Amino acid sequence: MPHFRLLTAADVARVAVFAALIAVLGLPGALNVFGSAVPITLQTLGVMLAGAILGSWRAALAVAVLIALVAVGLPLLAGGRGGLAVFATPTVGFLLGWLPGAALTGWIVERGGRSPSFVRLLVACLAGGIGAVYLVGVPMWAAVGGVTLGQAALLTAAFLPGDLAKAVLATIVARGTQRAYPDAVPAVYYDRLRAGKEN
Repeated sequence: MPHFRLLTAADVARVAVFAALIAVLGLPGALNVFGSAVPITLQTLGVMLAGAILGSWRAALAVAVLIALVAVGLPLLAGGRGGLAVFATPTVGFLLGWLPGAALTGWIVERGGRSPSFVRLLVACLAGGIGAVYLVGVPMWAAVGGVTLGQAALLTAAFLPGDLAKAVLATIVARGTQRAYPDAVPAVYYDRLRAGKEN
């Protein structure tokens, strides 16, 4: 597995671009359905795209950069939210869930070889961008939001139709990207790292 010492200038640029992309996807704002304390946003689309296009560790790093910037006060979350106060709200689990979500999405895509199929990309986005994020988000919503685990799970079900649509869109974009730039597929990138060919 690549180490952070292998981070190249191109990697830094890609990580920065996807951290910015996730932030930009928060600009349309947030939608609170049924008075839910956790809003629906487009930012999980960016998390899925990061995993599918960058691979596991670079995608996780892009999300980590965004979370760090939010922690120091930059209003990069949907609705212009930022600062340490965000980490004391019911949304914190979903925010932190972006890290394993991006990593898992990338990990599944990497194992698809030099041409991950549409189905693999979709499964990766579903497992990482929805499954892993919910797995962290729902229990923390229950813990921080003063609701039961069942109530948090039921409220989270309202996100599912939109998240499924985002997973399909992320899959289509990632598939188009791998066709246009086959050398950018995560598995190809890692092959080159192992062979010592990355500049």
